[in-house]
Amino acid sequence: MNGVRPLPLLLAAGIALTTISACSSDSKADGTVDVVAAFYPLQFVAERVGGAAVKVTNLARPGVEPHDLELEPKQLAGIADADLALYLKGFQPAVDEAVEAEAKKTSFDVATVQPLDDAADGEENGKDPHVWLDPTRLATIADQVAERLAAVDKDNADAYKLGAVKLKIDLTALDEEYTKGLQNCARTDIVTSHAAFGYLAKRYNLTQVPISGLSPEAEPSPQRVAEVAALAKEKGVTTIFFETLVSPKVAQTLATEVGARAEVLDPIEGLRADAAPGEDYLSVMRQNLTKLREALGCR
Repeated sequence: MNGVRPLPLLLAAGIALTTISACSSDSKADGTVDVVAAFYPLQFVAERVGGAAVKVTNLARPGVEPHDLELEPKQLAGIADADLALYLKGFQPAVDEAVEAEAKKTSFDVATVQPLDDAADGEENGKDPHVWLDPTRLATIADQVAERLAAVDKDNADAYKLGAVKLKIDLTALDEEYTKGLQNCARTDIVTSHAAFGYLAKRYNLTQVPISGLSPEAEPSPQRVAEVAALAKEKGVTTIFFETLVSPKVAQTLATEVGARAEVLDPIEGLRADAAPGEDYLSVMRQNLTKLREALGCR
């Protein structure tokens, strides 16, 4: 057609570009800093540190397991347009690719603040991404988020620093509750459906015994299930933990086999779709502490 595009196609392209541009303009019309968070704990930190000066968009919807996130065109545009994109490299491949392509200069990989530990438990080796389950490590990340926000929005630098300080106070109190609550327990082994609780176990002198490795969708081998069952019986384990956003089938089967009960222990990768109003990282961590204390026979 001699290089001339049909009018309907031109109109469609124009409408798409206008829509993306309008979304970008609308998000900053009130002067707020546009932040994209790859999953819930990063959303929590950004909102607490940034307060009213930021608008935070979470790429992972509540109730959806974030590992295998597939990004929609609108989300890709949001990453490209964001003033700051918070993510954890290696946790969500689709986000890693989008950041590499669209947001190299405006992204912040929180793993650069808190290097990830190896997770060699279960049947799958690799880096454990669940660093936020140690409140002290999350506080360090919050400090760096404050610095990144201040670099984008110098006028509110003091407010971001104060937001990080207030969050650190809450996280320090949470850490003290865990330390006190888990220091006198009859047992120290926690059997989990997959290897998500390494940082929590390390911080509070517990031993994580995962049925499977890092991937929540991975099926453990019969040999691994038998190993964990034998250990659970030997250690007098009363509770087999499974997670909120994945199938509890394996944990429930193992619990029945060893005469234990199955219970949720939330890795807080995302909030449940039916989360109660006001529920957040702090409240879910406290729910986890209550369940751990009961399972471990803590005084």
